[in-house]
Amino acid sequence: MAAYVAETGQVTVSALAERFGVSIDTVRRDLDQLSADGVLVRTYGGAVSRSTLQRTDRAVDQRLSIQEGEKEQIAELAAALVADGSTIMINGGTTTLALARGLSQHRELTVATNNLLVPAALPSSAIRDIYVFGGAVRALTLATIGPVSFRANGGADLDIRCDLALIGVGAVSADAGYTTSNLAEAAMMQEMISRAERVAILADSSKFGRRLFAQVSELAAADYLVTDTMPPPELRDALDAAEVEVITPGR
Repeated sequence: MAAYVAETGQVTVSALAERFGVSIDTVRRDLDQLSADGVLVRTYGGAVSRSTLQRTDRAVDQRLSIQEGEKEQIAELAAALVADGSTIMINGGTTTLALARGLSQHRELTVATNNLLVPAALPSSAIRDIYVFGGAVRALTLATIGPVSFRANGGADLDIRCDLALIGVGAVSADAGYTTSNLAEAAMMQEMISRAERVAILADSSKFGRRLFAQVSELAAADYLVTDTMPPPELRDALDAAEVEVITPGR
């Protein structure tokens, strides 16, 4: 079963049950054990191979199908941090895209983003204004890369701030903090964080204990880590020491 998941990349419980001619309960037990052994990552309704998760520079359409259930859980929890009438910044990524879609109960939001998929995903009833940061477009992620700023008619940069920055990251670890695979994106995420009164990091549990190329910030730069399950002890202790509130389903 482990070899099949590694070959396929991502698979559902029902597909594995049919492939191997066993019950769904048997598949679930086997996947739980393989996940505990570190062979694969358990997901909502299935599993993902670790080699698939390690390919950080995947196109958006490929990443949309990874950890779908977890992203929806995180999006619902993160949406609860957003106050009506507030100004928020949202960075690129599929978890933040799920968040944008989940703001239908909100009203009078001002949203600034570098995620080119977010404006169309935002419920129109929730929005007062939408702003998209300029710069080069990174086609792989459908996000702009450039300064977190807007210019007045005279050419000078306007000073902008937000109430809450919602930042999806590629990895979270006790020693490296929040990291991502692209240097320019990391710089842009850093600037979003610096312009926010509060910061929520959005990352599913497959990102725990990993380090990617570029550091976004240390753990203490965030007020919240919104995720699908509690981090392992070492990371949890580091988050506690950094005074980061961990938000998971049921907490």
